[in-house]
Amino acid sequence: MEHNGWVDERYGAVADAFAGNFTEFPELGAAVTVFVDGRKVVDLWGGVADERTGRAWQQDTVVPVFSCAKGVVSLCTHLLAQEGRLDLDAPVARYWPEFAAHGKEAVTPRMVLGHRAGLPVLDRTLTFEEIARWTPVVRAIEEQRPLWAPGEAFEYHAHVFGFLLGELIRRVTGLTPGAYFREAVAPGLGGPGAETWIGLPEAETGRLARLAEAEGRPPMPGPESLIMRMVTMNGAFAFPGLDEPHGWNDPELLRAEVPGAGAVSSARGLATLYAAAATGVDGSARLLAPDTLTDALAERSSGATWSGFPDLGVRWGSGFLLDSAFRPMLGARSFGNDGAGGQFAFGDDEFGVGFAYVANRMVGHGDARANRLVTAVRECLGA
Repeated sequence: MEHNGWVDERYGAVADAFAGNFTEFPELGAAVTVFVDGRKVVDLWGGVADERTGRAWQQDTVVPVFSCAKGVVSLCTHLLAQEGRLDLDAPVARYWPEFAAHGKEAVTPRMVLGHRAGLPVLDRTLTFEEIARWTPVVRAIEEQRPLWAPGEAFEYHAHVFGFLLGELIRRVTGLTPGAYFREAVAPGLGGPGAETWIGLPEAETGRLARLAEAEGRPPMPGPESLIMRMVTMNGAFAFPGLDEPHGWNDPELLRAEVPGAGAVSSARGLATLYAAAATGVDGSARLLAPDTLTDALAERSSGATWSGFPDLGVRWGSGFLLDSAFRPMLGARSFGNDGAGGQFAFGDDEFGVGFAYVANRMVGHGDARANRLVTAVRECLGA
């Protein structure tokens, strides 16, 4: 496959792996960007952004990156903690008094970051229009009773993660999480680093790649299953629902602020963000101080989940996936998040890396595309 972009000569193996993804997998369009020690060493893109028209993937093409959004929200949360504006181990209710109702008075931001707050899904069914207005979700969270004693078990918090932490960010800063990121974080990342949004502006929709499903992707569980209730917010969103209203190709959904899974980004945008967090970019100071990152990297959750979902080897710190057999990165200082379409981004301050891979072909369980690229980076670094 002919790809576009540039690779430092030391990182040719990443270009080989990127090209190999197009020949060995049903890759459609994709991009990968890697920083090392604040300097970009890989910036590649190729394939088709929209298979209906044949529009080519460009350097600034953006795509829905699903739960990579959690990395953006987690980074913002840790920045506020680093600034002394948010205590991750104080009750959420210190900042949001109405939250304490129905047995949530002891829930802390840390429990939410570790998927341990007992709030993986909401009992109340909201319409898409209510979710897009933000406040109805906040009220539903206030009304929700935890499904287990907070802190005692873990279950992936899907959308509630983003709305709960997002409302905390709003209570502390006066800005919703998408706006806080755009106003407080993105300007320091430079132009390419700002190619990430939670709530895509209408003016940017022309750069958007269109998601497509791989043939043979396994069917999703029924709508009443916990996993589907979590990922669709009780049916308000179609998943993946690529050609349905309020599915993940619908610009109306992508324009809404859905901070647990609604980010849109380029590979450059996410890689720049993680590089900035871990090392700084092009001589700038790093966003997350070493002590802040050490705190985020302490394992909070692993093993079987509250609902009995088996142990897949996933390890969670505070808001970030940690290096594991399930999601191999570079080592003990790696922190990242992945997305339902196969996207993956992470940083590592020991190896000085910011990495992101995004794609528009949703492959599903066992998707090895990002892992192959990370393996190539690891080999190039001698990690």
